[in-house]
Amino acid sequence: MAESLAYIRQHAAFPPTLESKEDQNSVGKCPVSETTIAAQRAKVDAALASDHPLRNNLRLCLLDGFLLYSPSMAALKPNLDIKLFLRTTYEKAKGRREARDGYVTLEGFWADPPGYVDKIVWPNYVEEHAWMFEGGDVEGAYKTDVLDKEGIKVQKDVSADGDIEKTFEWTVDTILEELGKQI
Repeated sequence: MAESLAYIRQHAAFPPTLESKEDQNSVGKCPVSETTIAAQRAKVDAALASDHPLRNNLRLCLLDGFLLYSPSMAALKPNLDIKLFLRTTYEKAKGRREARDGYVTLEGFWADPPGYVDKIVWPNYVEEHAWMFEGGDVEGAYKTDVLDKEGIKVQKDVSADGDIEKTFEWTVDTILEELGKQI
């Protein structure tokens, strides 16, 4: 994956050898309202006006991953310019995972067996993210000094199951703020 990200950074396109089926997975209806999306689009258009130095050659690749900042994925870090962490709770992760029919994979189709979230998904999430939280409690307080050192941005003073529209707005604002530092 690190090689693919390096290629994407250099060429602003997916590598020809990258095989993915992610676009074939059902993600359901977008939970953010059209009004909020339109407002954020207008905010981006205003921030990146036609005379803005980044306007014509800005390329963003948004990488989503449940274990993206885990120690086992450390090789990705040099290829990530803006790191955003959107936390979740056990209840939310379990509900979202169990609401899916399964996943299209390179090998075929994967459906979680019974108990998969409790036995595999959530324990892995806890183990791989404990370093980011006080006392390793992934539903507790962040280790802000550690996150600052790693350059990982988090929503402060927001519950893990906070308002998705506010999270979307925070994401857009944070990306625009970070882009502003690049000019």
